[in-house]
Amino acid sequence: MTGLAQDPLKVTLLAVAVAGLAGGLGLWATGHADLAAWVWTMGVAPVLVALCIEILRSLATGDVGLDIVAALSMAAALLVGETLAAAVVALMYSGGTFLESFAEGRARREMRDLLSRVPRSATRQRAGKLEEVSLDAIDLGDLLLIRQGEVAPVDGIVESPQALLDQSALTGETLPLRLSRGMAVMSGATNAGEAFELRATARAADSTYAGIVRLVEAAQRAKAPMARLADRYALAFLGITVALAGAAWWATGDPIRAVAVLVVATPCPLILAVPVVLVAGLSRAARFGVLIKGGKPLEAMARIRTLIVDKTGTLTEGQPQIRSVVTTSALDAEQILYFAASLEQASQHPVARAVVADAHARGQTLSLPRQVVETPGDGVAGQVDGHEVRVGGTAYVAAYTGSYVAEVQAPGALLVAMAVDGKDVGYLVMADMLRPGTAELLKGLRENGLARIVLATGDRRAVAEAVTEGLGLDALQTDLTPEQKVQLVLDERRAGPVMMVGDGVNDAPALAAADVGVAMGARGAAASAEAADVVLLVDDLRRLLPGMIIARGARKIALESLVVGIGLSIAGMIAAAFGYLTPVQGALLQEVIDVAVILNALRALRIDPGQIQSGTAGELPHAAGQPA
Repeated sequence: MTGLAQDPLKVTLLAVAVAGLAGGLGLWATGHADLAAWVWTMGVAPVLVALCIEILRSLATGDVGLDIVAALSMAAALLVGETLAAAVVALMYSGGTFLESFAEGRARREMRDLLSRVPRSATRQRAGKLEEVSLDAIDLGDLLLIRQGEVAPVDGIVESPQALLDQSALTGETLPLRLSRGMAVMSGATNAGEAFELRATARAADSTYAGIVRLVEAAQRAKAPMARLADRYALAFLGITVALAGAAWWATGDPIRAVAVLVVATPCPLILAVPVVLVAGLSRAARFGVLIKGGKPLEAMARIRTLIVDKTGTLTEGQPQIRSVVTTSALDAEQILYFAASLEQASQHPVARAVVADAHARGQTLSLPRQVVETPGDGVAGQVDGHEVRVGGTAYVAAYTGSYVAEVQAPGALLVAMAVDGKDVGYLVMADMLRPGTAELLKGLRENGLARIVLATGDRRAVAEAVTEGLGLDALQTDLTPEQKVQLVLDERRAGPVMMVGDGVNDAPALAAADVGVAMGARGAAASAEAADVVLLVDDLRRLLPGMIIARGARKIALESLVVGIGLSIAGMIAAAFGYLTPVQGALLQEVIDVAVILNALRALRIDPGQIQSGTAGELPHAAGQPA
């Protein structure tokens, strides 16, 4: 049963069941037994009708669940006049479905507007004038103006001499890409440089970004829902129940015996305990910054055998950082960083922000640059402490000094050259660095049940190999499009349940197609967070390990509750078949069983990821305001 905890029908049914049982007990206590029986019947009837409708819907799809036993017990109790027993069962059932829907719906949001990054309108040039038009009004061949910071609303080609585009959300490439006149631009790419003109080559509905939206929707529709954990035992338990009830009636000729068996067999422990475990597991995971969107993803997370992980922004930080500072002059590394960072304070380029952040992290006090001139995509020139400084690409600095020779750089690295007073002084080697603790994380995941770890990235193979060297991955899949990532997930699912971890828009379809999709929620794209089953609220991939440990622990406790609940229920059914329990006594016995299995289920609130298998999780910083 799906739906949100705020489902008006489930709330109403629970309220009716509570009111019916309480009202009937009040009347019975005051000597109005006949009226009490009528009130109990009125409290049971809506729950029974709703349950029968749900059973018919399930049977139409080939699903047989434990709900059938609950329907049989309520109906049989009403038929033989055991209205109090029926009312108790109705309360337990409606309460269980309410809890189950809460577990299913906790933190689950419908995918909002995946195109939230794309503007609702575009600036079109026509007849020498600029006009704002809706995306639907853009035709093939229209000339659009894309200002700095704006997102390309449709696919097109560059009409300006050059354009600097950030395509990280689409391809995973960290660094902006320089495009010349006539080169193709994908919708969803952000203009990281000066305004440029874009000639539309596709309508909004046919563009790259809209295609990604359709991939997400199609993958979500294709992903088969998991059966409820308790329902996997439904057929066997139903057979045992009907056999015992029928045998008791046949042997004694007393239908009350059969009703007592059915009431004791009502799977309230199973209906209640599993949702309680799931809610407890969801709450526990949230304390570690892992938002799991419902009970089904939690259970699926416990069964994962293969992990597919994106590179940029997932295994790596997702933004360039200084790997090293190389000096080619009398200036030392600290002085080179000082001059570069002081000048870069005047730029909003991602590389400039990374340089300034690194200088601040080293405790440097920077000077205010003067007479700054920035050439978007090339570099920055200005004065720092009276010195003429230039920072930027090797060609940009070489044009100033006339002598710069680029050094060989590692795959995926970027050289930021610098000149002071007309002379080359050195350069910064920038790269997207691996997240701290990644190797330990992957080791911990393997210790906790993962059999295979695969990298899936839209980046080049040389870059992926350089970044992941020494991680012991089972496979590297590079140069992947969003469609190819989805196919990779489907291929890997043949060997068992698959988890996909990513952060960009290009990862969203694969996240939706996986058994469990995990998104980096702190800085990841909204599309990936909406498509995912799990969101890491803290920008720390290491949160994945406690999330998996909690999921596995919760599933183990749920299975224990199932075994205990079924065992006690069968014992009670046998006692009822031999006449040792009346229907009302059977209902009360179920209450005792309920308490036992629920107390066991609440153990999920005490799962400690730091003490299971790997010690890595215990060293993690917790989310703000969330103690361990």
